[in-house]
Amino acid sequence: MRRICERRIVTVPTWLAIGALLGIVSGGAGLATPVGESPWVDQTNSKVRLVSGTVERAGNPAPFAGVQLRMAPGWKTYWRNPGDSGVPPTFDWSGSKNLKSADVLYPAPHRFVDAGGTAIGYSDEVVFPVRITPEREGDPVELALNFDYGLCKDLCIPNEAELRAALPPGLGKGDAALLDTALAQVPLPAAFDALPRIERVTATLDGPAPGLEVEALFPHGASETDLFVSSPDVPVPVPKALGPLDGGRQRFTVAFMSPEEAAAIKGKPLLFTLVSDQGTTETTWTVD
Repeated sequence: MRRICERRIVTVPTWLAIGALLGIVSGGAGLATPVGESPWVDQTNSKVRLVSGTVERAGNPAPFAGVQLRMAPGWKTYWRNPGDSGVPPTFDWSGSKNLKSADVLYPAPHRFVDAGGTAIGYSDEVVFPVRITPEREGDPVELALNFDYGLCKDLCIPNEAELRAALPPGLGKGDAALLDTALAQVPLPAAFDALPRIERVTATLDGPAPGLEVEALFPHGASETDLFVSSPDVPVPVPKALGPLDGGRQRFTVAFMSPEEAAAIKGKPLLFTLVSDQGTTETTWTVD
């Protein structure tokens, strides 16, 4: 399918100094943006903003931000492995102040099949939770995000938004409810005594049909089962199911285009993401 791309750039003006001190940013039309949020930025068939709040993680309060993206009906955006087409989102926090790290988490994605192949991503709305670690505890954090993401329907459109939000000390609950919902959709680390989990990975990287065969075990009665694979180092083809779920077991194949493409994964960690209506998990696996 021929893809037509255009670039839309929207810049959110830097907040006034007094507004940052008060934790309030003008939202236009006499409205004020709450503490720890950015105004919505309208993009092509979508809009995006930053949210934040304090959520409980492992029994301890932790500051989180979130990149909230809403899309018009019929449009989709992409996961960290976008599939056969599209581009993954990128998050550039380099303009932030008092920010040691911003760890972006990905909710479990879905697959979309069209004439262009299989895409992996999200429709309607997605919130990417972001674990925030300040350089100096007790001081304000000024988040500055350059967010690039693809949006696709019949056309695929790159979008770029600049988002700003001031997180004061003692952030409070803020958007904790929204962030808790998003965090519940993030896959958990796999455990040997919990489902779903990877049972076996068989790698055949030489010969005319190089690939991986993955056997997964899902909870009894699970539906909407799927497998996705990603790597920060190399592209990985979209897995295909070798058959329906049978007794909680399902096999998938990852077929590489050439032995050279298959050899590129050697020594590289691959992240296997298992998805079902009864939970999602992630497992890291490296081929020798």
